Parts: sequence; structure tokens; C-alpha cells
Amino acid sequence: MAIPLFISVQWFDILDILLVALLLFQLYKLVKGTVAIRIFLGILAIYVLWKLVSAMQMEMLSEILGQFIGVGVLALIIVFQQEIRRFLLLVGSQSPFAGKGVVKKLLQWTNQQEEKANLNVNSIVKACFNMSKSKTGALIIITTDSELKYHASTGVDIDSKLSSIFLESIFFKNSPLHDGGVIIHNNRIKAAKCILPLSDNPDIPVHFGLRHRAAAGLTENSPAIAIVVSEETGKISLIVGTKYKLDLSPEKLKEEIQQALKN
Repeated sequence: MAIPLFISVQWFDILDILLVALLLFQLYKLVKGTVAIRIFLGILAIYVLWKLVSAMQMEMLSEILGQFIGVGVLALIIVFQQEIRRFLLLVGSQSPFAGKGVVKKLLQWTNQQEEKANLNVNSIVKACFNMSKSKTGALIIITTDSELKYHASTGVDIDSKLSSIFLESIFFKNSPLHDGGVIIHNNRIKAAKCILPLSDNPDIPVHFGLRHRAAAGLTENSPAIAIVVSEETGKISLIVGTKYKLDLSPEKLKEEIQQALKN
């Protein structure tokens, strides 16, 4: 069998390789730091081995590995269901066609900026400071893009004007709404007692409780700001994406909220 001395490479081939590399890199970022990373690397190794034995025309081994890969697609969906969900959320949130139409998004951009600028940050800071002094646990979510309707639907619909007194009354220890999170959108308290997804990121500080993990779990997958008041220590934390600002003073909390709203 004649072996070609030169391989013809076109620019489509280079583009194909770059796109595959980008896809694998994004998948790696999603599973990095989790138990799934070992499974991901194992499957990648089997796939590379399958391609090698196929190129070397080792028919029996190629057939076995091919069957394994084919049946393994269903297993992948089950094993990586959380990671696939994160990946689709990432693609959907960055797509210009996600949610509202492109034209409508452009027309409403100014209104969204005005809503962010008009957010009653002082009421949020005041409520957090008062709850911090009394060691009242709280989890407050400020939306910056999406209304988080799915997460809001898991709680109690309120749709009330934002105020520090109302926030404090929600998280009062004997209040039926104090468990779960409060979602704030367009300067209004949309819902309370909302159930939020817990983060499984092993890089989260070990002293984080359920409120902190719920705040991290939401902000990892959506454009939102999470504020947590610890019931044990009274310390105030702010979480945006995978960045944690811990033990904040009222002045620093206000500064961090305003900075997050600008991004």
C-alpha cells in the first residue's frame, strides 16, 4: 500500500481543527475541578485510541471501540447531565438570538441601563447591615439581565416595591418566607422562598454553608448578583460568577454592587 508523502491541508481543515479545539476547551472548563473531569479525560482517551486504530486499519479493535463509543453516547448524557445543562445555558446566554429578538434587545438596552442605575442599592445595603447585626441569615439575588423566571417560580410570587423593611421582614426568623432566596428584578422584589441550585464546585471555600453554595450555584450559570448574610457569623458576602467578596462592610458592599451592575 502506497503511503502519501504529503498531506493536503486546506483552510477548511484548519478551521475544523480550531473549532473542535475550542469546543473541547469549553467542555474542559465546565468539568474542570469536578469529578466529571476524570470521566471526560477517560472518554477522550478512548476516542483518540479509536481514531488511531481505525487509521491503522485494526478492524477488530476498531469495531469494539466503535461499538463502545456508540453505546456510550446515552451514558454520556446521563453522566454529564449537569455539565450539558451548563454548556447549553452558556451557549444560550451568549447567543444574540436568545430570549428576546435582537432588534428588541437593542431597543431595550437603554431601559435596562436605566433600571440598573435606578436600583435602590441603599435599601439592600441597609437591610443587609441590619440583618448582619442580628445574625439573621439571608440570600438576596439581584438580576442584571434575565428575570430568572424559572427560579422565581419555585418560590412565592410577591412583586412588591423594594424596601429595606420588607426585605428584613421576609428573612425574619419566624417568617414563613425566610427559607430560600429572594429575587429582585427591575427594582422590585419579584419572589421569595425561591429554591436555588447548589454549586458542586470543589474550589468553593470549605466554610461556605448552603446559602453560599446556592448563591454560587446560581451565579455560576446566570448573570446575577448574589448577596449572602451568614446566620452563624453575621458576615456579608457578595458573589458574582465565580468571584467571592467576603466579610464586606456596608460601604464596601454598596461599592461592589454598583461595580457589578456596571459590568
